[in-house]
Amino acid sequence: MTWNRLCTERKRINVELLESARMSFRIPDWLGYEIRERWERLVEKLLAARGWLNRQNPKIIIGITVVCGLLLLTTVIVLLSGPEAPKVKEYKKGWFYDLNTGKLFVAKSKLIPPIEAPSGPLPDGSLAGVKAHVFTYVYEPNESERFIGFLETSDPNAEKDSSVSAKPKTDGAASWGRGKLFRRIEGEKWVSGSSREGRAILEEVLLPNENGERARSCRPK
Repeated sequence: MTWNRLCTERKRINVELLESARMSFRIPDWLGYEIRERWERLVEKLLAARGWLNRQNPKIIIGITVVCGLLLLTTVIVLLSGPEAPKVKEYKKGWFYDLNTGKLFVAKSKLIPPIEAPSGPLPDGSLAGVKAHVFTYVYEPNESERFIGFLETSDPNAEKDSSVSAKPKTDGAASWGRGKLFRRIEGEKWVSGSSREGRAILEEVLLPNENGERARSCRPK
């Protein structure tokens, strides 16, 4: 086959492919008619509205414009002066940890630990469910890609501490940890969340890993 015949044959094949593609993506007649009819109705309504406005007194048009402007301004002011957004997003579900089995379970995030655990109470009769702060380094983690940063329960002495009238000023981390007890997953000792030891537990989780990645909170779906 000569070079000219080869080029001619290639052009013919390209034309056939192009025609085939056009046919496969061709809009059905019924859909084209429906779109055209709806468009014509919309144009008629717009023209009718424009004609109505042209027939009105200019004062009416100015009044409508002013009212629309005031409504828009009011909406903007209401949105800007609304309640301040919460710093921490609330989730309906939260991770909890069964102290008997060492396994995670899901419960309402607003529950204050300790709560009832699937395995029942501890040997001493107290509740075995504590809050678990779960983290990950990936966006869509599976079970093996998440880890428990630390455990949390309520401080039984918090009410007594809150009765003290004069309290020293504390930073954000200490304020967040007030009334809570923290514990490492591998440890046995609970420490006050507002103490230096409690802050150290929190900071350990937030430190970058060997790849420079920071852990992000992992909530149950």
